Order: sequence, then structure tokens, then C-alpha cells
Amino acid sequence: MWDYSEKVLDHYRNPRNVGKIDDADLVGEAGSLACGDSLKLFIKLDGNIVKDAKFLTFGCGSAVASSSILTEMIIGKSLDEVKKITNKDIADQLGGLPQQKMHCSVMGREALEDALKKYYGEDSEEWKEIDLSGKTESEEKIICTCFNVTEKQILEAIKVNKLKSVEEVTDYTKAGGACGQCKSVIKDIIDDYWKNNQPAPLTQTQKILKINNVIEQQISPQLQKDGGDIELVDIKDNTVYVKFVGVCSSCKNAAMTLKSFVESILKEKVDENIVVEQLN
Repeated sequence: MWDYSEKVLDHYRNPRNVGKIDDADLVGEAGSLACGDSLKLFIKLDGNIVKDAKFLTFGCGSAVASSSILTEMIIGKSLDEVKKITNKDIADQLGGLPQQKMHCSVMGREALEDALKKYYGEDSEEWKEIDLSGKTESEEKIICTCFNVTEKQILEAIKVNKLKSVEEVTDYTKAGGACGQCKSVIKDIIDDYWKNNQPAPLTQTQKILKINNVIEQQISPQLQKDGGDIELVDIKDNTVYVKFVGVCSSCKNAAMTLKSFVESILKEKVDENIVVEQLN
């Protein structure tokens, strides 16, 4: 059984803004009944502001919840703000989605993108700013014929969500989830993307500054909420030495917090090779 957040369950059981807007200014669609999930998004504008948004969807609980939260996210926002919404933003607003259900948040982003593309026109500068792939529709290539997933959709999912495996791409887009014949092509797309988009390695000074900033801005505030804290003691190559203070220093779950929280965040935000060690 999937592990859903309370917010996902709430939006599934009590979806907001279900229905259609007959005189909508923007209408976007994503997915298809043949693929198991489909979404139609309706947006009404007041000048440049989203006055109302409604949706009709067919799919699982995650699809309903993603569509519902998306309408709440865009109502009251300007189109410039709406343009910047990613599938990760949708999932984060729901308190996360199971990995295998992330494609539902992608479907929400694709419906929004489709609405904006139709509204602005594919050749407009506004649409070019929105299109994360840099490819026009005429350049799109269907990679997964089972679910009609294009190369553009796969590249956007990789870029926004930092995907690095075929399994992750399948979770986010469904590509490769049926016959599997496109998996080798998907792997090539992943490899080519990361080969051409590898960030420059940090110098040791840059790494130290970044580690210190992540601890001060993201890790320490969370521990302080429970009456604890953390101090950075030393950094040697990729090993970070820290000391817990306050209630964290005597907590029986300190070792778990060190690895599953502190080390996990530093790996994600700074360097995947980081190892965190606790000093008493």
C-alpha cells in the first residue's frame, strides 16, 4: 500500500475546484484515458491574475490530489508566477508523493504547460521562457509509444527532478513502464543529459562555505524546533565532523538523525560523497 501524506489524502477525499469553466481563458490537457490518467485544466483570468481554476481528472488518488492542489496553487497568482511552477512544487505542496506516483505531479505540470502554450502561442517569447527543453513541438520525438511520452517530457523531468536512473524516469513519466523496449533509449537520454550538464566541482573552500551555510540555514533551525542544535567542528576532504548540543546530545535517536537527516541533506545539497561523523 502507498504511504500517502495527510494532505494527499485530504485532497483526494475532498478535492477542491472540481468542474469546468465554460468561458475559460486557458484550457490545458495532459495524459490520456488509454494511459490510465488524464487531466483537463480550466483557468479564468482577471487581467494577468488567475481569478479561478477548475479541473476534471480521471485517475488514481494521487492524480486527483495533484490536480486539486494545483488549482489552489495558481488561484490568485499572476501568470508570471504560474509559469514558474514545476512538478516538484506540486509534490512538495502535497507533503510529498510516493516515488511511483510522481508522474501524477508531472501530469499537473504538463496540463499547465499545455494551457500556457495555447494561450501565448508556441512562437512567442513568453512560451520560449516556459519551455524547459528548448525543443519546439515539431522537434519532439516519441520515445515511449506505449504511453506516448516524448523526449522533451523526459528531459524536463530529468532536469527539474535531477533524475539519474531509468526507474526514476518511469516513476515520473511512465516512460518504459509497459513493454520496456524504450528503456535503453531512456538510459541514453539520461547519460547524455548528465554528461552535458555536470556542474563544475567545488573547491575545498567553496565546499566548506556551502556545508556551513546548509547547516546554519537548513539543518540547525529544524533541530532547534525540538530544543537541540548542531555545531560544525571540522571538515576533512568529504568527511564532516559535527557535534550535537542541547537535547540532541543525549537523544537515543541521535545516530539515526545524523545519517537520515544531517548526512542526507548535505549529500543532496552539497556533495553526494559526503560522510558525516559525530564527535562527543
